[in-house]
Amino acid sequence: MKDYNLENRRFIIGGIAIAIVVVYIIRLFTLQLLSDDYKKNADSNAFLKKIEYPSRGIINDRNGTLLVYNQPAYDIMVIMNEAKERIDTVEFCQALGITKDFFVKRMAEIKDRNLNPGYSRFTQQLFMSQLSNKEFSVFQEKIFRFPGFYVQKRSIRQYTYPYAAHVLGDVGEVSTGDIEEDDYYQPGDYIGKLGVERFYEKALRGEKGVQVLLRDAHGRIQGKYQEGKYDKRPIAGKDLTLSLDIKLQDLGERLLEGKIGSIVALEPSTGEVLCMVSSPTYDPRRLVGRNRGKMHKALSRNIWKPLLNRSIMGQYPPGSTFKTTQALTYMTEGVITPHTMFQCHHGFYHRGLHVGCHSHSSPLSLVEAISTSCNSYFCWGLYYMMGNRKKYPNVDFAMDTWRDYMVSMGFGYKLGIDLPGEKRGLIPNAQFYDKAYKGSWNGLTVISISIGQGEVNLTPLQIANLGATIANRGYYYVPHVVKKVKEEPLDTTFTHKRQTKANRRSYDYVVAGMRSSVLKGTCKHLARLDFPVCGKTGTAQNRGQDHSVFMGFAPMDNPKIAIAVYVENGGFGADFAVPIAGVLFEQYMKGKLSPSAAKEAEALQHRRIAYGSHNR
Repeated sequence: MKDYNLENRRFIIGGIAIAIVVVYIIRLFTLQLLSDDYKKNADSNAFLKKIEYPSRGIINDRNGTLLVYNQPAYDIMVIMNEAKERIDTVEFCQALGITKDFFVKRMAEIKDRNLNPGYSRFTQQLFMSQLSNKEFSVFQEKIFRFPGFYVQKRSIRQYTYPYAAHVLGDVGEVSTGDIEEDDYYQPGDYIGKLGVERFYEKALRGEKGVQVLLRDAHGRIQGKYQEGKYDKRPIAGKDLTLSLDIKLQDLGERLLEGKIGSIVALEPSTGEVLCMVSSPTYDPRRLVGRNRGKMHKALSRNIWKPLLNRSIMGQYPPGSTFKTTQALTYMTEGVITPHTMFQCHHGFYHRGLHVGCHSHSSPLSLVEAISTSCNSYFCWGLYYMMGNRKKYPNVDFAMDTWRDYMVSMGFGYKLGIDLPGEKRGLIPNAQFYDKAYKGSWNGLTVISISIGQGEVNLTPLQIANLGATIANRGYYYVPHVVKKVKEEPLDTTFTHKRQTKANRRSYDYVVAGMRSSVLKGTCKHLARLDFPVCGKTGTAQNRGQDHSVFMGFAPMDNPKIAIAVYVENGGFGADFAVPIAGVLFEQYMKGKLSPSAAKEAEALQHRRIAYGSHNR
């Protein structure tokens, strides 16, 4: 008789045996083909892949003056799988000038995959960065006593001058996010953090090289594997030539000492940034070396926000400099002609609304209105534009037409400068006011935008670009701080001409008004210069003392430079902004300051503004 129990047991035992074999096969397949742990282990025993870091591109100003260069530094690397042998931690710490607590903490951080996601015990990990030549020499003498530790030659940035920190930026250790975003980086690598160092990171960083070194059974280096057949040489980063004039930058930063504000100077014919000052500022040389993190934290906690680049991040009411945009819009749209006269009896009065103005002749035409900075004239222009039902079917259509002119002049959106962090400012449209006033508003409701107040906000860069656009009589190039990347053409973003909606004839009259302002109006301090300057002041209203603003260019024909100066709580435009601009005009046009201008610059440098807590 057949024993079915015995036969079933045989099948069960056979099935278990087959399952065990299958599990072993899958495990072997996983280890050998899908996992690289054994490969890494084998490779680490036979080879040492030593990364060779490229030299980062240097940075010069427009005249070839060296601004940023490289100095040698050394990183201490560790391979955990080799550092298992007992070492004298006291001697190790003394050789590096560190404490035992630091050693223990750092080794734990390297192994923590939350802090170091790319950790492998078979590959080099950063233990300590940026040793100086002196520190390296001390450690190098004893390194043979510390198995698993290696020296990696690197370079660190050095800054020639204490200027242009917001433009140049700095270099620091990569974050976890940087590594996840770009597989070029590994823990301990450096990356541009701010300024052109950040924006042009891929051009500046170059390409890493690698040396494949052969090791014996005891881990000792025997030389290059196959005589360097598989080595890859590093490719140096590309040098940058900035459009900055470092002498102009130096002067601008000195002139804004003790003040909060910004200076931006552009070359109208190219859009190149000649200087960009944000005050308060800091010395870029402070953010170099192992103390970078500590210094950056101190700067970030400073109540005056020295890390903030106010030139592209500050959003301010442009004040009366904005009246030039209104003149261009009203004339092109046919709201006024150059000979249109408006009354001004110490301001704009209509239907119980009053916008004040200073004393000047009345009535007056467009050129005189720009020259004297008449508030009433530009309020009337906006009122008639918003209320013109023959040309615009409703106030929404009129407002969006106005908005389109402003956008064409470079407002309301980022200009696209080659620096990170640019803000867009604010230009309202009909939808904005429909929401704010629930559909019930008119030209009187928004009258303050005609004089650069109310909801209008611009960055100092946008104000400077307005000056460049007027200088060009109707077009501009996107402002940029890099003039040339070695062996690369300049991005077409910066070489494409942007035309505004305003016509050439309207620009000619605005230029005439700005020239009149210098000869006999609010900018007459600039009439002393022996080249023709065109300018427009602004006194931007504020909760405290008004802001002092200037926008202009020189010479009037064939302009070489356009400047915007914005001094928070500086009072009238003529108080601070105009004399600062005058000194800068002379420096750039003449290459140096006359004795009288040098004396004025020194006086401006030492003038201070007492700021309260509301500015913090």
